[in-house]
Amino acid sequence: MRFSIFQESRKGARKANQDRTSYAYTRDALLMVVADGMGGHLHGEVASQIAVQLLTEAFQREAKPMIPDPATFLQKSILDAHFALGDYAKARNLVESPRTTCVACVVQDAMAYWAHAGDSRLYHVRDGRINAQTRDHSRVQMLVDQGRVREEAVAAHPDRNKIFNCVGASARPQIELSKPTSLHRDDTVILCSDGLWGPLTGKLITAALMKDSLMKAVPELLDLAELRAGPDCDNLSVVAMNWEGTRRGPAGEVSTQTLALDGVSTQLGDFSKADNSDLSDQEIERAIQEIREAIRKHMPQKP
Repeated sequence: MRFSIFQESRKGARKANQDRTSYAYTRDALLMVVADGMGGHLHGEVASQIAVQLLTEAFQREAKPMIPDPATFLQKSILDAHFALGDYAKARNLVESPRTTCVACVVQDAMAYWAHAGDSRLYHVRDGRINAQTRDHSRVQMLVDQGRVREEAVAAHPDRNKIFNCVGASARPQIELSKPTSLHRDDTVILCSDGLWGPLTGKLITAALMKDSLMKAVPELLDLAELRAGPDCDNLSVVAMNWEGTRRGPAGEVSTQTLALDGVSTQLGDFSKADNSDLSDQEIERAIQEIREAIRKHMPQKP
């Protein structure tokens, strides 16, 4: 496989970053994940971390070097993250589990498969147009579907943050799966939290991608989203991949043929003091250990 990939997560104007991102690839498969945590002190960060970490570790374990059934893999892994969040809440005697949105995509054999729960989005961009995008599991999206709210008004709507489907809630998440989608040369797949897509229109996103390489266009989109959102800027995160692109940037180009058959390359976001300045070192260390324990229960044990 040959592709360019870019990943970044920013705090925006918030005190802590509750978003997490990840991507990992073998010689023949690629996984991308974005999760946007919800909850008070520490809980949102834990929820999104469990989601991206569990999916990434499942990919590392199961991509040999391909995923036998990408749709089943995505559905099962997101459900496992849901149950892991329940275990985390039970271990800490929390009244309710931490929650997170999640959007994830597997690419192999020049095909993309994606799944999501919540309002973190995936855009599939081709020839300067949005070829496909996920449908938000939100109150405002329901109003859009009913013709009561215009798409352009979603970002400013007072109910924009009301999510009715997510990972970690009391109800099992309804995971929406895409159809297998073929990728053409220069197609771009973008996974992002609402902090990025909220202040931007689809036209702005596609125009930026047509103008510059992925490695230049996406950071500029992050800058623009922060500028437009101003003092209300949410956490904003993105993983973006350009498939066999002709407009190559100075970095980010990946050719997986150099990987060993059982090799995996991973870029996984984690807790950092810069993103969570209100947490002590002890809280961060304890959270990492508790996340590890919650995930371990849902991973097959080695013989």
